[in-house]
Amino acid sequence: NTALEGLYIAGSGSDTMFVTQCEPEGFRKITFYPDRPDVLSVFTTRIEADKRFPTLLANGNLIEAGEVAEDNTRHYAIWHDPTNKPSYLFASVIADLEVLSDSYTTSEGREVLLELYAKRDDIDKCQVGMQALKDSMRWDEVNYGRAYDLDRYMIVAVSQFNMGAMENKGLNIFNTACVLSSPETTTDARSFSVKSIIAHEYFHNWTGNRITCRDWFQLCLKEGLTVYRDQSFSADQQSSAVQRIDDVATLRAHQFSEDAGPLAHPVRPESFVEINNFYTTTVYEKGAEIVRMIANTLGPKDFRKGTDEYFRRYDGQAVTVEDFLSALSITDSKIEDFIDWYRQPGTPVVSGHQSYDSDSQTLTITLKQQTRHVPGFDAPKPLPIPVATALFDKDSGAIIDERMLMLDQAEQTFSFDNITQEPVVSLLRDFSAPVQLNYDYQDEDLAFLLEHETNGFNQWQVTQMLVNRILLTTQGNKKSSPDIYLQALAKTLPKLAVTDAMLAARLLDIPSAQELASAIHQDYDPKVVKQQRNGLYKQVAQTLKNEWTALYNQLPLQPYSDTPEALGKRALRNVVLDMALTAEVAGAKEWAQQQYENASCMTERFGALKAMVNHRVAGADKCLADFYQRFYDNDLVIDLWFSVQASSAHVTTQDIKALLVHDDFDWNTPNRIRSVISAFTSQPTVLWTAEGLSLFTGVIKTLDGTNPVLASRLLQVLARWYTLAEPTRQMAQDELVALQQQVSSKNVIETLDSVLSAAEASA
Repeated sequence: NTALEGLYIAGSGSDTMFVTQCEPEGFRKITFYPDRPDVLSVFTTRIEADKRFPTLLANGNLIEAGEVAEDNTRHYAIWHDPTNKPSYLFASVIADLEVLSDSYTTSEGREVLLELYAKRDDIDKCQVGMQALKDSMRWDEVNYGRAYDLDRYMIVAVSQFNMGAMENKGLNIFNTACVLSSPETTTDARSFSVKSIIAHEYFHNWTGNRITCRDWFQLCLKEGLTVYRDQSFSADQQSSAVQRIDDVATLRAHQFSEDAGPLAHPVRPESFVEINNFYTTTVYEKGAEIVRMIANTLGPKDFRKGTDEYFRRYDGQAVTVEDFLSALSITDSKIEDFIDWYRQPGTPVVSGHQSYDSDSQTLTITLKQQTRHVPGFDAPKPLPIPVATALFDKDSGAIIDERMLMLDQAEQTFSFDNITQEPVVSLLRDFSAPVQLNYDYQDEDLAFLLEHETNGFNQWQVTQMLVNRILLTTQGNKKSSPDIYLQALAKTLPKLAVTDAMLAARLLDIPSAQELASAIHQDYDPKVVKQQRNGLYKQVAQTLKNEWTALYNQLPLQPYSDTPEALGKRALRNVVLDMALTAEVAGAKEWAQQQYENASCMTERFGALKAMVNHRVAGADKCLADFYQRFYDNDLVIDLWFSVQASSAHVTTQDIKALLVHDDFDWNTPNRIRSVISAFTSQPTVLWTAEGLSLFTGVIKTLDGTNPVLASRLLQVLARWYTLAEPTRQMAQDELVALQQQVSSKNVIETLDSVLSAAEASA
């Protein structure tokens, strides 16, 4: 069972595990059953196994265990889950695992046994996950009034798993990459992701398990709401501005691209061939943005009233998006208007301009919204779009007015009175709606906002707007000089590096080649985009060349700490190191070598290794070999070793082929496949070549027969082939058409048909 659905074997030898994955339709692969999310049942599970598998787990509470009477080489366990649940939440694990145990007393006084199961070699990497679980339980009680309802909560770490994690009632199954963490083996970013994913799966206990979906078209109901909840939890654990930046960067890089291409679909799809293909960023991340818009429109007090009503009405039921909106609308009936966000595909574009009348001291802002008409769907109509707005005084830089504008018509005008001089307007603060913004800003306005904005997200947002104006000039946009951007950055960065190192690191972000490509709708040339992006990156490095030495010295290597301040300093140090190498700062190569050798944690060591590999620093190969020897017995770290080579700025198809035949490459482990193939696709100049496409489609053909869920998800990276310039466009189309004749799974066929439909739509 290489598809890793239903009941399957993970690992081999002493590490062999029997594991289930039943969402969305895996239970029917175990036994005959009405395998639908609206069929709710109470499950009692008896497991029998050879005693060499001492760990026998299933949902709920353990009610009996012992030796099988007829055979003293076997034993059994009986689990009972008193909760009415759909079959997709059934789970069982049969293995030989160690367990980390703890306990938690809920706000209702229930004593809950917490257990985190992993291989013996990994049990020492479970403390971060255990603490995150307790933090999540407390957070849900405080913020939503939701307490846990069973006597036991279990998490199992599995190395061969298609998903990140699965929220099975009382028995979560996690990809090892999403639960194991230690400073020596896990980067800060991955460790923080572990905390967020554990929170996500725990929050599903109420938003997904106790209240589930009537059918799989309602997938966004449980996932959108739960992603919003885990994002809110994460924002409380670190800088809320940085968390918002991370969330929006993911949305723009993946969901906006999905909305702009042939795979565009509503947050609540109207039809599907294979439901596995709709576990998408549109359903998850855009779904979360809809909940965020509703929460911001209602305000904290009324949103809490709405969610309390949702839990009161529908606990123990399988419901719809309409039911959710109905509960949230008890304090504002207009909330039900947000249903169109669930029905309508495409990313709205909000454009606007302002005018100022000095005689009446009135500022007028005119906003328009427009969404592209996605073939196969009704013509789009205006959506309710909350636009968080602030006005800044040009002299003092202070906020003189702040409000939420609700754009719910095709075009609207908003007036601000008693404004003594024309201000600088900051729109879409904190990314108050998942839209593209085209406002009539002057470059000087954006530079002003970079210096004076009090919202950290919008400081980052204006740098992204300036960068896009510079990099996308050849695509017909207004030409912008990089000078204003570079001057503003030089003025802001040194001060911010002292007060908020993590935000300072993010202000140096330049959109990836894939994200830039998503804004180009025809004649896309990957080489040109890469040259432009690298050119601007080098300009930033050169402009601030005199700052890098001072900044790096301000951020010395220190004993490991996991405080937000320490995390920020490590993030900024790695960015500064890469910039210094780009600018060829004297001594930077030695900094990289010393950071690698003297690192106190994986963030420092891997940051140095990545910089050395990308800049071809002498000694990079030696450090790669050392990295492998240090961690050869840790699968997750070896995934990093594969990915740093596959995503290298200088990678070739021959390099990828060599990695695919390496002794440690495993076609049956999704993490290992992604560490090479997903990393490889981050380099469009290599992917969109005859050799790159041939290699990639060969991988899809292989996985189509072994793991079609993974194959379909990887294939989506080719969705915007039709935007390429000729002759690359025709070459890509020919490769996709040829692939169509060589695959057989529903997963891949549905995705491939959608991807190729772009040829007709763009003709």
